[in-house]
Amino acid sequence: MFDPVIAPSGTLLGLLQRGRGDGTLHALTAPRSEALAALDHCVLNDPRHDWQVENRSLYYARLYLDLHGGLGEIEGHLFGAEDVLDTDDSRTGLALAVLGHLASYGRQDALELLRRYAAFGSNWAWALDELALRDDDAGLRALAAPVLARFAPDAEGEADLAAAVRDAYEPRPWSLWEADPRPDIGARVRAAREQGSFDRWQRQMRPAGPRPEWSVQAVLDWAQEGLERGAVLYVPAARCLAAVAGPEDRPEILTAARHGSDGARGTALRYLADAHDPDVLDLIEYAAEDPSHVVVEAATAAFERMRSVAAVERARCWAYRPDALGAAAGRMLACRGGAQDSKLVLAALREAVRGEGPDAPTLWTLVDGAGRLGIACAAPVLRHVYRETASSHLRGRAARALAATDPSFAAGFAVECLWDCEESTREVAARHAETGDARVVNRLRRLASDPAEEDDVQDAVRSRIGPDAPAV
Repeated sequence: MFDPVIAPSGTLLGLLQRGRGDGTLHALTAPRSEALAALDHCVLNDPRHDWQVENRSLYYARLYLDLHGGLGEIEGHLFGAEDVLDTDDSRTGLALAVLGHLASYGRQDALELLRRYAAFGSNWAWALDELALRDDDAGLRALAAPVLARFAPDAEGEADLAAAVRDAYEPRPWSLWEADPRPDIGARVRAAREQGSFDRWQRQMRPAGPRPEWSVQAVLDWAQEGLERGAVLYVPAARCLAAVAGPEDRPEILTAARHGSDGARGTALRYLADAHDPDVLDLIEYAAEDPSHVVVEAATAAFERMRSVAAVERARCWAYRPDALGAAAGRMLACRGGAQDSKLVLAALREAVRGEGPDAPTLWTLVDGAGRLGIACAAPVLRHVYRETASSHLRGRAARALAATDPSFAAGFAVECLWDCEESTREVAARHAETGDARVVNRLRRLASDPAEEDDVQDAVRSRIGPDAPAV
């Protein structure tokens, strides 16, 4: 999947793509046709950089309800010719998740679309998972025949069916079908479940990788072999090293950390950092200047895991470095530094935004650090990250940091955060939004009564409007 193209943050499309609360508020005041066109574009062209962790489906489903939007564009997207040519989950997953939420709100047209796609669409397993949470038993039983017809009645088809039953995210449909009295349904699903259990048992009986009797060198070689295959194994290899290495092996591990192959160096550095070896900081500094980016990444990752006073003191020295180790030192201080490190963390935050933009991965830790340390001077940078980042998770972190650093947050961004796509951001807003705005009170009441809302959000709302809460 290609990285999505995100519109400017000041446009309606850009706001909706980011999942910002202001996107909903602007859509509700824009011409309905324009708002629905932007909404359809977002649902049919997933705007998330990481669709597995960022939330949009409930946010878009609620907007379809508020705009009384039809589902014709989604139907065309699901059943178009491209569904046969591009079967990647990311093409249809967001649309199916939106339909799932709409079905839970009582939209019968969404439920029917999900049923039809589960029967005939390429990403049928996702649709079936959505239905498992929302459909009744009769609706699920009716899908047994068309779903099982996807699997040929030969050895390959039965193996694929066993894998589908074994790996199903929601087991409810398969459990219903297993009890079906028809031999081509119930008996077939029961046989597939038994085969899946047998396959899992066989995998457990044939474990791959290091054994307790392996030597230190064998573990280091295994890590390097994995790297040559394209698998970075120094993290599990370091755990294996902790199981097989003794005090007498320390010289060999120190040598590997300084002069070994890339896989061996990453493993040794991770092991030594976890063990708080007295020489590991010098070895990390040496590795950070290596031309191999694999070694540099392993060294900085190992350093950031350390929690010793010596590591924090070294971070204060390294924070001025203009390289990966300097950036790692800034993140270390953001996580574990004290008030005296505020200037260094602020400098790292500003440099990251200036050099890498508002979506830089390093910002996640630095934004949290600015909030943890209560760096009031960071508020302008945090507001910029909040507005411009395409990551709804990073925006949520910026909101939490602003709640701790920006006195204007309660009457400003906290209000729009009540409509944000991320439940953790809505929770922050529910605890901080100033209730002098009538929109805030109405929104809090709606969130409190919405059965699709997360428990943590509703708990935060009740703390503001419950019987024991101050009057709003």
